[in-house]
Amino acid sequence: DRLRELLALGFAELPAPTPRAGSDVQLARKQLPELIAALIARGWRVDAQGVRVRRASAPRLSVRSGLDWFDLSGVIDFEGESATLPQLLAALERGEAAVTLGDGSLGLLPAEWLARIAPLAELGETSGGDVRFRANQALLLDALLSSELSVDADQAFRDACGRLTRAGEPRAMRAPPEFTGELRGYQEAGLGWLHYLGEAGLGACLADDMGLGKTVQVLALLAMHYGAEQRAAEHAPSLVVAPSSVVPNWVAEAARFAPALRVLNFTGSARGVLRDQLAQHDLVVTSYGTLRAEIDELTSTRFHAVVLDEAQAIKNAAAKTARAARLLRADRRIALSGTPVENHLGELWSLFDFLNPGLLGASARSVSVLDDLGAPGVAALARALRPFLLRRTKQQVLTELPAKTEQTLICELDGSQRRLYDELLRHYRARVLTEVDAKGLARSKIHVLEALLRLRQAACHPGLIDKKRTGEGSAKLDLLLEQLEETLDEGHKALVFSQFTSLLAIVRARLDARGIVYEYLDGKTRDRAERVQRFQEDPACPLFLISLKAGGLGLNLTAADYVFLLDPWWNPAVEAQAIDRVHRIGQTKAVFAYRLVAKDTIEEKILALQESKRRLADAVISADAGVLRGLTREDLELLLG
Repeated sequence: DRLRELLALGFAELPAPTPRAGSDVQLARKQLPELIAALIARGWRVDAQGVRVRRASAPRLSVRSGLDWFDLSGVIDFEGESATLPQLLAALERGEAAVTLGDGSLGLLPAEWLARIAPLAELGETSGGDVRFRANQALLLDALLSSELSVDADQAFRDACGRLTRAGEPRAMRAPPEFTGELRGYQEAGLGWLHYLGEAGLGACLADDMGLGKTVQVLALLAMHYGAEQRAAEHAPSLVVAPSSVVPNWVAEAARFAPALRVLNFTGSARGVLRDQLAQHDLVVTSYGTLRAEIDELTSTRFHAVVLDEAQAIKNAAAKTARAARLLRADRRIALSGTPVENHLGELWSLFDFLNPGLLGASARSVSVLDDLGAPGVAALARALRPFLLRRTKQQVLTELPAKTEQTLICELDGSQRRLYDELLRHYRARVLTEVDAKGLARSKIHVLEALLRLRQAACHPGLIDKKRTGEGSAKLDLLLEQLEETLDEGHKALVFSQFTSLLAIVRARLDARGIVYEYLDGKTRDRAERVQRFQEDPACPLFLISLKAGGLGLNLTAADYVFLLDPWWNPAVEAQAIDRVHRIGQTKAVFAYRLVAKDTIEEKILALQESKRRLADAVISADAGVLRGLTREDLELLLG
């Protein structure tokens, strides 16, 4: 009867060595735990090499709170003997099927239960007979324990879970008087959320879609902190770290929306003399490259807040940039990223180890363990991060957005491009002003127009001045490609306009090298309708390059919702014509238009003259010699200054 019972359970009978010998049975090693458990449940006593094997009963788990931590205790009874959770997890880690109990017997591991609980060992820290978790891990722990039938958690743990859950519910907060802009409803909610988490000492990842104003929400927060009431308080500056192409935009946006902030651009070769001035400013803006180069200086300063813009820059936890970011000291930590996860969940670990150290365990392996759990693990991760990650898409806030949003993006020339521009500026300043003084402005108009055109081209790309330099980079091209990469990755379609077909040719070469599909249209294009149809209807074609002359009028391109004006024309009517290729009847999405402007070049100076010197701006763009009649020598000195 016993033999038949064993065979029914899955054991295989071995031939007896002699007719009178008892029967032996065998089974595959992987079946051992399951079949031993079944035998014990049927009342069998199982010994292994003379040691009794015991079956596990239902586990008992409890959570107890400390000052800034929670201890998870777990005990499993094995027919009168017991083992703690760390003992069980250690045996599982060693690949063993049983744990040695206090009396020398073996406790058969409850493999299925341990597989669910195993991530706790990676996410927490073994402390005696418990697994210890940080206070910011309360929701993660609660989510991982949600499927357990017997968990005794104290009230302090429940309260902590409630506080974190409420932290993820944005509360609208009006911008302070020191903020000169006007926040939309969802931005006020973002400001309240950033403020609440900061006050609680928790890091925040603002992951709104590109174009929804992450920068202005942070500037409103900083304007609130550095308002008049805070001036007398102990002062600590805040630090923004951004891609080098975005640094000038931060400086410009701060001047526009929070003009009372004392802002320091801590980049470039001149930063050596600025090292002692960090504490004298409210906001220090630097690049990721400077962060790596100046890490000793920056880590010696205590900041009120550290903000990482385009925070996917630290997605590789082992890279020098990520390590440098984690070393920064600040009371508040904020990450801005429209794409917090680009490739895998391990990128989230690096981001949140900067924001809230320990939240996702001690290493990126912790997140991979959660990923291995499948849907339950990913759900636990989502619940744990929800309070600290706020993402609104354009579709969600469309009712609060204007039909069209326009923004100027500033880039800063450096290296050989800056030297080329400065050389041309000195050349044309000396030549043109000398000629104007000798012949008068009216008789020098050809040279004036040539100078303005060449300087505009140099601000865009060196290859427009010297064809041998088309393979070089430029600040504006780098900024465009960064913006396009994020825009296209988010599934949008975009138009890129330029009046220089030679500049579009350089852009095309870069897109070809990256394998980005696009359509192209200039004055020589004959099959215009086919090009437009492909862009409008083909999901695999997300980008359309268009010259101003060819595409300013007569095109319906409502498949796009992003427009990039690569070289600004400063003429509102001309810009409107380009943007209206997208912003017209049939468009169902909010339209975002960006003007790319090179800092400290003729582009920025014409932009400054746009309101007061409209005729001058028209002259520069249209090359209309007749319009130049209103140009004064003072205007020319400003442009060539």
